[in-house]
Amino acid sequence: MQKKKKHTVSATTEMKLLTHNMLTSHVKGVTKGYPLLIKATEVKVNEVEFNPQFVSRMIPKLEWSALIQAADGLGHLQDLPSTLVSNYENDEDFLRKVHRVLLEVEVIEGSLQCPESGREFPISKGVPNMLLNEDES
Repeated sequence: MQKKKKHTVSATTEMKLLTHNMLTSHVKGVTKGYPLLIKATEVKVNEVEFNPQFVSRMIPKLEWSALIQAADGLGHLQDLPSTLVSNYENDEDFLRKVHRVLLEVEVIEGSLQCPESGREFPISKGVPNMLLNEDES
């Protein structure tokens, strides 16, 4: 009888700014838990295949000012304008800049801080831990 070989797939789980844009603090009593402040101690940039259709579909779902603030805080603003440009779907240069900020900038270590309570959520090996203690929920 032959033994089946196990195949392991390695996936990167680093926190991208796309993920950050959708996270919020749910600490009890907090009414303004967004956007979380990124306090990064390790950031890397990983090249990802450019997909203009995906980026175009994601842009309307983003809180643009939170993305700009996060990218600027990490030193990866990439000349992105403070307000969303019109007709962005047809502007490849703009879409490439958004792609880089959303999908290639990764926070490996650090924390996310609630803007209201100051509560910090650790980021370890690229994974943000948003779990609350019993007394926080």
